[in-house]
Amino acid sequence: MPAPLLRDIKNSILHLFYPRLCEGCSKPLVTGEEILCLGCSMELPETNYHLIEDNEAAMRFAGRMPYNKVTSYAYFTHEGLLQHLLHRLKYQDKKDVGLYLGRRLGARLRDSGWADGIDMIVPVPLHKAKEANRGYNQSRLIAQGISEMLGIPVESSVLCRVRDTASQTNKTRSERISNMSEAFMITDKAQVRGKHILLCDDVLTTGATLEACALALMEEESTKISVATIGIAVS
Repeated sequence: MPAPLLRDIKNSILHLFYPRLCEGCSKPLVTGEEILCLGCSMELPETNYHLIEDNEAAMRFAGRMPYNKVTSYAYFTHEGLLQHLLHRLKYQDKKDVGLYLGRRLGARLRDSGWADGIDMIVPVPLHKAKEANRGYNQSRLIAQGISEMLGIPVESSVLCRVRDTASQTNKTRSERISNMSEAFMITDKAQVRGKHILLCDDVLTTGATLEACALALMEEESTKISVATIGIAVS
């Protein structure tokens, strides 16, 4: 019996006794569904910012740093479905959620041609102590999902976090910028020289963290930066 068929049979048996449940409504997923059932996946509040040049995500960086393009996949609201998914990713070890969301974003960027000309994907790095505590970097998982759709490599070692900054939660915009000052450093200038880099992260709030990453990367003057996040925080 061919190996792929054996694998499908094994997965079907496992699904029979241990059904995969939708992260949105907890109903069993059917064949072809991943993380969310079809109904819940349609409830994700997509922005379509990849089709709008001067979108709200881009405006959060206007006048603060040079950028090529900026997009966010969906609106992030208090107690919304995207907040729930990202909470599961960051704090409950649901790594597959990060890959799933990255693939969804990556598919939109691929189909629209938004990512044409980008050379590498760089996830926002965690400080090594925080990553060791969590066991993974959620932004790297998102980047891997995007990479699968775009065929663009993830380069997670060209930027490192040199300061373990305090949480950005409940900080003002100016406090967030100050908190992120000199928090990141390029580890290999030659690798980013002349490259168009896609910075990716989970949620765009004020943009202070992504701005600090971009400014560190642009110490190599020939570097171009675009930004993509899964969520954009709205009040």
